[in-house]
This record gives sequence, structure tokens and C-alpha cells, in this order.
Amino acid sequence: MPSIGKIAVVTGGASGIGKATVERLSAAGATVICADIDVTAGQKMVSEAGNNSGAIDFLKLDLTDDDQILEFANDVIEKYGKLDILVNAAGGGDIEPFIKNDPKRFDWNVALNYLGPVKLTHAFLPAMSEAKEGKIVYVASDAGRVGSGGETVYAGAKGGIIAFAKSLAREVARFKINVNCVCPGPTDTPLLQTRPEKMLEALISAIPLHRFAKPEEIANAIQFFADADSDYIT
Repeated sequence: MPSIGKIAVVTGGASGIGKATVERLSAAGATVICADIDVTAGQKMVSEAGNNSGAIDFLKLDLTDDDQILEFANDVIEKYGKLDILVNAAGGGDIEPFIKNDPKRFDWNVALNYLGPVKLTHAFLPAMSEAKEGKIVYVASDAGRVGSGGETVYAGAKGGIIAFAKSLAREVARFKINVNCVCPGPTDTPLLQTRPEKMLEALISAIPLHRFAKPEEIANAIQFFADADSDYIT
């Protein structure tokens, strides 16, 4: 069990890639705090955790609320004394041409997909730096690498996370903290299934394997970056 004794936080942990990551890290022996805005889904996950090797806890977190971010980080460190693994998996956005976007949604999109993870990292970094070890993983998106029509602001925010992770990795390497991103393409999550059928068909036709990724497949990559096998990757 490579993660026995480790304390992990996974944002967006109540569904999709985040949920699969909570389950994967817990199965590897970590104690995992599932952080999500959906209290019902988060509590259900804890109650259904069963006999996973590591414990699963739930704490509510709204990444667009600065006060909640600071309170959440303080609560985790106060209760567990440390944080070994931070996985920023929460995210989302609107699908429509940029010209039709409501400018009032820009701040929400950037807060959820960029500033929220940045601020959460900032809140945990003093404790991780003092411990002289840690793993930080961001779930960015292929949209942040190559762009995505209909997700312009979302793609911009995810591109920002990629650049932020590269820069942070340089700063915190001296503390033996590894910082990495995974950039999934379309993944079979509850959020994806809210998209129009024609859009889903078009997405599948553009994927060489002609299927969406499974959340568990993305979680496997996150697990790699969260354990000792990736100690020389940042």
C-alpha cells in the first residue's frame, strides 16, 4: 500500500474524476478528505465507502468562496496535522459560443477553474513546505492545451492552471514538493452526460479510440503523480 499514512485532499471528490480519485487513493491506503460543494453526494460517498484500506472523510468546500477556502485548509491541518497530497479535481463550465456568454459568468468560471485551486494551494503550501514533502496534482484539461470551441473561458482558465503548475513546480522543488497536471480529454462523467447528444457523438468521432475516457483511467494517472513512483517528475 504505497499511500498508507498519507493524508490527501481531493476537490470535486463527490463525482466524476474526483470521486474515482478519492476511491483510488483510499484503496492505496491514504486517508482522503473528499471536498465538494455537493454535501448530499459527499456524505453518501462516505457512507458507501465500505472496507477501503484508507478512511474517507467529507468536508464541504466552495472554491469560489475565499473564506471557505481558508477555513477548509485550517480545518484539515488542525484535524490531521499535515497534508501530503493535494488533488485539485473540481471544475466545470458552460458550453456555448463565447459571443453568447454572459459576462457575469466569467468571474465564476475563472474562480472555479483557476483562482480557486490557486488559492487552495496557497492556503496549504506553508504546512507542506514545512514538512519538506508533498504532491500537488491539478486536473487541467486538453482544452487548456489546444483550445476548445464553445469552452473559451474554461479553456483559458485551464491553460492558466497548466502554466501555474509549471511555475509552482520550479518554486517548491526545493521543499521536495512535486507539482504536476493531468490534462484529460472528454471523460464519461455526470457533467459530460448533460451535453447534447449530437455534441457527444461529434466528440466520440474525433477520438481515435472512439470512446470517452473512464474516470477510473484518469484517477490511475493521478495516483501515479501522488505516490513515490513520480518523485523525479515535476
